This record gives sequence, structure tokens and C-alpha cells, in this order.
Amino acid sequence: MDINDEPVVEFPIDGILDLHTFNPREIKDLVPDYLAECRDRDITEVRIIHGKGTGTLRRTVHSILSRLPEVREFTLPGNDAGGWGATKVTLWPKTK
Repeated sequence: MDINDEPVVEFPIDGILDLHTFNPREIKDLVPDYLAECRDRDITEVRIIHGKGTGTLRRTVHSILSRLPEVREFTLPGNDAGGWGATKVTLWPKTK
């Protein structure tokens, strides 16, 4: 439990972030925090699954990514990797 007596939920840092399980209000902090953890673990290729839907969540994610200096590039992968329901992110490696 954390200081507010809310359970702390840990999720794997494996380079795949599925946003379907999170509240949209959490995305603004979640995406940068997750990418920072990936870089700390030398994971520089990340897949963020935002779903297809209306595109609102995708636009939010892309807006966040465009402001992060650790993001080298991001693209919508081909249909074999989620198409426009996911975003492929390449991070700059963390300097040691």
C-alpha cells in the first residue's frame, strides 16, 4: 500500500505498454515514466498500444512523445504490428 492506502500495482517493464488497462487521465504521466524506466533498462524499442477507436488516445500519446527529448522517433507500424492501433517508439540510448 502507498501513503494513501491505495494498492500499488506494478506492471512489467518489457517494452510493450498497453494503455487499455489505464485511466486516460493517467496517460500524461504514465507514458514518460514508462519510457524512462525502459531507458534505465536499456530498452530502446517500445511499442505503445493505444487502440484504434476515435484516435483521441493516439493523438494524446503522439503529443506527449513529440515533447520528450529521449524519443528519437515514433511511427505507426505496419498492419503486422498493430497498424494504427499501436505506436512504435525508438528511444535514444541512455548515456553511461
